Amino acid sequence: MKLILRGHHLLCLKGFQGYGYDESFTENMIEVNFKRKQKDTTVELVSSPDDICSKCPNLKGGICGNESHNTDIVRMDHEVLKQLDSENEYDSIGLFEKIDEIFNSVESVSEICFNCMWHEKCLFYQKLLNDR
Repeated sequence: MKLILRGHHLLCLKGFQGYGYDESFTENMIEVNFKRKQKDTTVELVSSPDDICSKCPNLKGGICGNESHNTDIVRMDHEVLKQLDSENEYDSIGLFEKIDEIFNSVESVSEICFNCMWHEKCLFYQKLLNDR
């Protein structure tokens, strides 16, 4: 199976623990998080709406929230994607192992995660804080 994921969602999936904007979004996030852990899953990287965004109530006309918020989201995507070859399609398990290697400190995600509304609940971010 194939997932289409935007850059910053690679980090979000690492820290997801069941919170979301609404029930539909949360159920979809649970499903995507399950699929990304399967051996037969590949990932195509994008910096635009993806398989997670498809159920987000904030997605309007192909952008997240409003122009200003969307600009911030795309910037976060680019911060992640500049560390990867986004022309490649990745084996999901290997990709997420690579994410762990690249983003392994609070400093490595500070430009991406610090202003995120979920960072206080995100297991990935909290682990990095605790590892300091």
